[in-house]
Amino acid sequence: MAQGVVSLLDLRQVCRGVTPLWFDFIRDWDRTLRAGNYPETTRYSYLLAAAQLDRYLLDNAARLQAEDASVDPTEVQRGHVEEFQAWMVATRSASTALNKHKGLQQFYRWLAEEEDLVRSPLDRVRQPKTEQKLIPVLGDSDTAKILATCKGKQFTDLRDEAIIRVLFNTGARLAEVAGLAIADVDLDLDSLLFHGKGAKERRVRFGSKTGRALSRYLRARVGRRASGVEALWLPARGEVPLASNGIKIMLRRRGLRAGVPDVHAHRWRHNFAHEWKLAGGDTGDLMLVLGWSSDDMPRRYGASAAAERAQLTQARLRIGERV
Repeated sequence: MAQGVVSLLDLRQVCRGVTPLWFDFIRDWDRTLRAGNYPETTRYSYLLAAAQLDRYLLDNAARLQAEDASVDPTEVQRGHVEEFQAWMVATRSASTALNKHKGLQQFYRWLAEEEDLVRSPLDRVRQPKTEQKLIPVLGDSDTAKILATCKGKQFTDLRDEAIIRVLFNTGARLAEVAGLAIADVDLDLDSLLFHGKGAKERRVRFGSKTGRALSRYLRARVGRRASGVEALWLPARGEVPLASNGIKIMLRRRGLRAGVPDVHAHRWRHNFAHEWKLAGGDTGDLMLVLGWSSDDMPRRYGASAAAERAQLTQARLRIGERV
């Protein structure tokens, strides 16, 4: 999806195949989400969950005896949501089903506030349990291999090296890096202004190698003559900014060329947290740098390398070896 708000054309794409009444409700809900300044990625996830529920009820109306529910979202019952949730677990994953559950909670909360609903069908539907997956960190060795694929002088080589170094050096979220504007780059103070979740901004410093990569890219970007485009990252051709999905595809391709499997931005975020903890960095400071507000996040990130950190700490403390 393009940067900016979801246009009517995009909304119709998300709601493809839904009934007209569901579309009307979803469109009005999207207006409320936009007024609340919800991030585009959050809005997309929420709207898609509601649209998918309607399509599921339509496809399974006879079995669920849900003819009315497939027409009017206010007639959806607890059993319909549980069937949909179980189908999501079976055909997608428990984490995807959890994502849909949260989106539908917001949809029906909005319906209740609009006085179209007395009680949400989600009230007694339990969230699906998910396993805590350990995401492997993406450290120096593999990152060096990926950066080696960007050694050319082409515009995309300079751009991709700058993107990868920003991800590696700052631990920022994919959406935050994709959402950078030229004005967010301060080469005098060697810092970037990230626009995080919940409209929270934070300024994060970067190192000399990242600064050099950004400077080289910005000089090449001037040559593109992309007048009036405030977004930092440009595509190989044209002036439409490179969005999150474009960066995802780029990282996957660079990883394949480097022989490094499963390359995605979040692995560098986990690596940043691991390196910080390994160096004995303060947890509160880590939360500020990575834009976290929950105390649970520092425990989750870098968890796949926790054993390594524990072993190094044990060796450093020399417990039982000093006498």
